[in-house]
Amino acid sequence: MDSAAASAKRFPRVALFDLDGTLLDSAPDMVATANRMFAARGLPPVDPDMLRKHVSKGARAMVAAMFPDLDEAGRDALVPEFLRVYREELGRHSALFDDIAAMLQALEDDGARWGIITNKAEYLARDVLAGLDWQQRCAVLVGGDTYAEKKPHPLPLLEAARTLGVAPGQCVYVGDDERDVVAARAAGMASIAVTWGYRLDGEDPETWQADAMAAQPRELLDPAAWPAPLSP
Repeated sequence: MDSAAASAKRFPRVALFDLDGTLLDSAPDMVATANRMFAARGLPPVDPDMLRKHVSKGARAMVAAMFPDLDEAGRDALVPEFLRVYREELGRHSALFDDIAAMLQALEDDGARWGIITNKAEYLARDVLAGLDWQQRCAVLVGGDTYAEKKPHPLPLLEAARTLGVAPGQCVYVGDDERDVVAARAAGMASIAVTWGYRLDGEDPETWQADAMAAQPRELLDPAAWPAPLSP
């Protein structure tokens, strides 16, 4: 693509994002949550680098990483406590990744709409939006419990497109986990895999077969970095 064509390219009309590890560096809130639970049990602080790798996998995965000696039933019993404490810590330590605010503003300036599809419980995701003052800016929010299925199932993405009144193929989905790419592919959406988020050792985004990849949020300030939607 020559420079004139690149400068003329626009962002997709609908950009949909994962939340944790994609827009928001929420790991510090999770670490604070783990440390409160550990302190209550007389345990030393959690290894933040260890826990950070599990953030995109959800509350159960984080509890499993925190308490590896517990069986599944024991870990599941701690999930409500984790969510309760996390809600109290939510937004106190987290921050947007660098250039995310500028990227969202660039989308809006180009007339595009954006929304969030996360596996985080919807009530927690709404708390995040309120803390960021995004309630009016975010065109659609889908949580992990909004519908009967969550990512990697395509249903949340399909319902988000339906809510916005667009065909799924008109959307581009952006996420930091393989399930984001899997869900987008199943929904008929183009996808971007971002590599600044949270991944377990051995996970290789190159193998996810996303339509595009981005190593830094500032790359997505350029419309040319975005794949073309799969339908006009």
